[in-house]
Amino acid sequence: MSTEPTASGHEAASPAVDPPAWLQRIKSNYCRVCGSPLKLLKPDGEREWRHVCGSCGYVDYHNPKLVVGCIVEHEGKILLCRRAIEPCRGLWTLPAGFMELNESTAAGAARETWEEANAAVKVLAPYAHWDIPVIGQAYILFRAALAPPYTFSSGSESLEVALFAPESIPFDQLAFSSVSITLRLYLEDLRAGTFRLHHGVIDKRPGSQPNDPGAFVVRDHMALELGGASATAAGPGVQEQ
Repeated sequence: MSTEPTASGHEAASPAVDPPAWLQRIKSNYCRVCGSPLKLLKPDGEREWRHVCGSCGYVDYHNPKLVVGCIVEHEGKILLCRRAIEPCRGLWTLPAGFMELNESTAAGAARETWEEANAAVKVLAPYAHWDIPVIGQAYILFRAALAPPYTFSSGSESLEVALFAPESIPFDQLAFSSVSITLRLYLEDLRAGTFRLHHGVIDKRPGSQPNDPGAFVVRDHMALELGGASATAAGPGVQEQ
C-alpha cells in the first residue's frame, strides 16, 4: 500500500544498476498525489528501489499482499470450493482470498469462507502461515468448524462446494501450492492426533503455474505442536460471516 508521501533528493540517489525485473513489471505509472509520471529510483537513505514521483517526490510503496482463509471441518470432512474464476478455474481450493482493510485476519478468513461457500464458520485456531516471496504474498490459514445452520453452497467465485473425506481430497486437482502443502500437513496432523502451527517459505519457480507440483519447494518449515486433533474440541473461537 502507498502510505508515505515524500523522499527528498530522490533524483540524485539512483545508482547505475538496473532495478530487478520483477519490480519493473509492476504497473505503477502515475503519482496518485499530483498525477506526474513515476520513476524507479532509490531514494536517499533507502536500499530498495521504489516508484518515485519525479515532480513532488511521493513514494508509491508496494508491499506484499495478505491472503487469509479457512480449513473448514465438519463431521470429519473438509470443505473445498471449485473455482469459478481464474487463475485455476475449475480446480479445487480452500476458501480464501485477500484480506480487506479494517478487518482482522480471522475475520477476513471467515468472510472469505462466507463469500465463496455461503458457509458460517467458527474460527478455532491459526494453522499455517506461508510466505511466497516471488509473487509478493503471504498466506494465513485458520482451522475452523462449520457453524449453524451447517449449510454451504456455491458463492459467486465457486462452481461447486463440497465436503471431502480426508482420503478423497483431489490432490491432483488442487489450485494452489499453498493449499496442497497445507492439506497434506493437515492430514499428517490428523493421523498423528495432534495439530501443529506451521510456518515456512514457498519458493516458486518464476513464471510457473499456481498449481504446478514440480515448480516449488518449501524451506524453513517450522512446526509448533498445539494440541488435540478434534476441531470441535479445540476451545472457544469467534463466529463470523
